[in-house]
Amino acid sequence: MSIDVEALFTKALGLGAPWRIEKVDLDTAKRRIDFHLVCDEKRLDCPACHAGEQGIHDRIEREWRHLDLFQFEAYLHAKVPRVHCLECGKSLLTEVPWARPGSKFTLLFEALALSLCKDLPVLQAAKLLRCVDKKVWRFINHYVPEARKLDDMSEVKDIGIDETSLHKGQSYITVVHDLKKKRLLFATEGKDHKTVVKFSDDLKAHGGNPEQIEHVCQDMSAAFAKGVGEALPNAEICYDRFHIAAMAGEAMQEVHRFEMKTNVKLIKEALGDDTKVLKNLRWGMLKDPSDWNQKQTTAMHKLQRTTLQSARAWSLKMDLRKVYNNALVSNDKQQAQAELKDWLSWAKRSRLEPFKKLAVTLQGKFDAVVRGMLDHRNNAYVEAMNGLLQQTKRAARGYRDARNFISIAYLRMSKLKHLPNNPLEMAAPLTMPTGAPGVLTHRCM
Repeated sequence: MSIDVEALFTKALGLGAPWRIEKVDLDTAKRRIDFHLVCDEKRLDCPACHAGEQGIHDRIEREWRHLDLFQFEAYLHAKVPRVHCLECGKSLLTEVPWARPGSKFTLLFEALALSLCKDLPVLQAAKLLRCVDKKVWRFINHYVPEARKLDDMSEVKDIGIDETSLHKGQSYITVVHDLKKKRLLFATEGKDHKTVVKFSDDLKAHGGNPEQIEHVCQDMSAAFAKGVGEALPNAEICYDRFHIAAMAGEAMQEVHRFEMKTNVKLIKEALGDDTKVLKNLRWGMLKDPSDWNQKQTTAMHKLQRTTLQSARAWSLKMDLRKVYNNALVSNDKQQAQAELKDWLSWAKRSRLEPFKKLAVTLQGKFDAVVRGMLDHRNNAYVEAMNGLLQQTKRAARGYRDARNFISIAYLRMSKLKHLPNNPLEMAAPLTMPTGAPGVLTHRCM
């Protein structure tokens, strides 16, 4: 191959002195192209102490997978100099500008892998890249922690805390989100009060101040409340409306299930002995009225004209939703307190045990519940992101361990600013930083 072509590829790879391409081998049968690089320098700086003009002890052959070139897999080969330093007495391999130490892939290949994993399951991304997924996990577990070290949390004031299951409820991950900037701040194993303490420590490590946290939106976890009291002294807790709505929905279903077991004869007398009607009733109770189809609308209208416990339970659930909606519209604290007290009184007198228990729970957290009613900040974003994580986990057939789960959560949801850029999205030509050759511009360090 001519010198001009080799010089062209040297520039295309972003290489500079002392590195250049010496030879290019193309194997059309194996659909592979190999670039052989050489270092022209006879003396180099020590990689350890940076003493200049040290002798080269020997050269060790290395290979790196690079981005595909046309339809061919591309590989870089180089005999990497091992420098023997007379100052510190060490003999170490010099770093190459196209790959990080110890990796068998170029920086650009790893950057592309990370970009794909932001949207695709890791296993699917690995198949597209034609490498094993363990390699891709190594990229993620290297770059994400490095990018998080540079993450700035100095302006965080409003947070949402929640837990998400890792393995079908057998283990949990606690996640903390910035409600203002809508990004994941912290994730750790467990769901006890110590997870909030760990977040406080992580917040301080990233320039934040635990005393600056003003607002915490969470579910009714006593463990999280204890952790907030210990680690976030100035934070006010408000209980998320979506969790309370879910609790009311579960209380309604518990009443309906009990009635179906004990008074099924009474239900059939009131609604008719038709399994389709009972099925439409069950789905109608779970759905929003605006989403009812014609058959569900008919079944629910029949239910409301009965004295069944299920009818009272559904009315209690819907009335609690109305209390929340009124609070959001009026933004009147006194009105919200009065309407919530009326609902609690009704629930306690309803003779429905699940709603009596719910009323006692809400009464004990009354002030925090009212704050959640009036505050437009809530865990809707947190819940949406947790749902997205669960969907991704199922698509990827599960993550192998908690570390991988947390790493992929940071990659997708933390809006990290110090990750490598996607090499396929670059609009400008490659530029070399001062004093460093080649593709070091793509490193996240």
